[in-house]
Amino acid sequence: MGRACLSVPPRSTRCLRALRCSLSRVTCDRSLPLSFFLIPCPMTPQRAPSIRGVLVVLLLFCFLNVQALKSQLLSRLSAANAPVANGVSYVTKYFDQKIDHFGFLEDGTFKQRYLVNDDHWHQIGGPILFYTGNEGDITWFCNNTGFMWDVAEELGAMLVFAEHRYYGESLPFGKESYSSLKHLNYLTSEQALADFAVLILHLKATVPGATKSPVVAIGGSYGGMLSAWMRMKYPHLVVGALAASAPIWQFTNMTSCGVFYKIVTNDFTRHGLDCSVSIRKSWSSVDNVSSTDDGLTWLSNEFSMCSPLKKQDMQMFKAWLQETWVNLAMVNYPYEANFLQPLPRWPIQVVCTHLRNASLPDRLLLQAISHAVRVYYNYTGEAACLDISQTATGNLGYLGWYYQACTEMVMPMCTDGVQDMFEPQPWDFQAFSEECYKQFGVRPRIDWAITMYGGKQIHSHSNIIFSNGKLDPWSGGGVMESLTSSLVAIVIPDGAHHLDLRYNTNYDPSSVLHARALEVKYIQQWIKEAAEMT
Repeated sequence: MGRACLSVPPRSTRCLRALRCSLSRVTCDRSLPLSFFLIPCPMTPQRAPSIRGVLVVLLLFCFLNVQALKSQLLSRLSAANAPVANGVSYVTKYFDQKIDHFGFLEDGTFKQRYLVNDDHWHQIGGPILFYTGNEGDITWFCNNTGFMWDVAEELGAMLVFAEHRYYGESLPFGKESYSSLKHLNYLTSEQALADFAVLILHLKATVPGATKSPVVAIGGSYGGMLSAWMRMKYPHLVVGALAASAPIWQFTNMTSCGVFYKIVTNDFTRHGLDCSVSIRKSWSSVDNVSSTDDGLTWLSNEFSMCSPLKKQDMQMFKAWLQETWVNLAMVNYPYEANFLQPLPRWPIQVVCTHLRNASLPDRLLLQAISHAVRVYYNYTGEAACLDISQTATGNLGYLGWYYQACTEMVMPMCTDGVQDMFEPQPWDFQAFSEECYKQFGVRPRIDWAITMYGGKQIHSHSNIIFSNGKLDPWSGGGVMESLTSSLVAIVIPDGAHHLDLRYNTNYDPSSVLHARALEVKYIQQWIKEAAEMT
């Protein structure tokens, strides 16, 4: 959650690296994780000359240039059948959604995009599997959420993939959506959840036979957080939720700020201690080698940089390396995949074959690091050079996520260089707040997500599956133990970021096959219980 959908990251070192828009002098802070995919990106400002650096993680959250964003801002597809991965198809539709669900002054509307497939939905009152869109183009998540496509026939379900406001084509103010704080003010998780709720009511009212259809919310990474919160906030509209790799506890005073990077480190250490130690030692090697002009030239050649490295590039170069290791941990899948980059099976295992001797001198160690990095950036052998300003996919909306992280999605992250393989970067909320104010003119509300969604006090809710892979760095902020008989934790020992939401393959470990079977069992139970109540 091919190259589509998770999430985000962020988070990964989420990066706003090359974004140049009317809002921003946005640069990058390498303490912020990318891939929340997918997914929310917990940010950790560093006490360097500036806390600006790489900001990219989903997810989910989650983390890349402005051209990719512009193409999303300016394009608009008409409703039509569109091909998706694995030969399936969907219909693209648009719904007139209110810009502001909670006030009465702004009465405008925008076109919210959603994708529908009803190939297996043949009975009145049949179930609807509703994907709660992440921080990016919904087609990307649709293409990568194979679980829904795999189980649609068994469940007789309609599939709906709803796009999150301010991402993809669902832009409340069109191409001006990111032009001012006034316009960005409506980019919140609460507004997004209300969009989903109103869209569900619209579907039930307008699709023949759907009036009594039970709706199950499904999402991964940030989308998984939204699916869980959807069940909590709108239990009358969704009968249950599958929240995959959803770090709903990655907030202040709920989870250690260092857990994310500890898990990343453990993912490398399990393939040999020298692997993670080599990476830990590489930071000082980079400093030593880059201290001379000759060293910079050597580094540029060794890493096949598209542009020669300069002294002022070294923080970004390190951020690029850090994001690479984080991304690898999130997409450490048991088969060849193209989620962020074309990668081999178990890519960390392949990376670690190059990092077997942590005692090498600086240049030889960095030569090994360069070979390891190419597994991520040039597995196909087609890249003529490597560019430190390009790390992940343009289908994720990093500017929007950065704004969300600067308002309500405040997810502390830190490193200490001892329990993890990264340079020490303490979490400094005040510095982070200042950076948010400098970039957007807003201050983060550090406790708002806990106030809004309950933090760890969620035992009164029901019918939510929290699935997490133990290889996924975001699992540190996830629900790893069942809280009640209907708030269920499913832990996948061999799973990376929302592996259970991806298509079934012959390479899937038994742990993820078991997890998917359990998920279907619970969903069937919710559907049955809903039918008995109507």
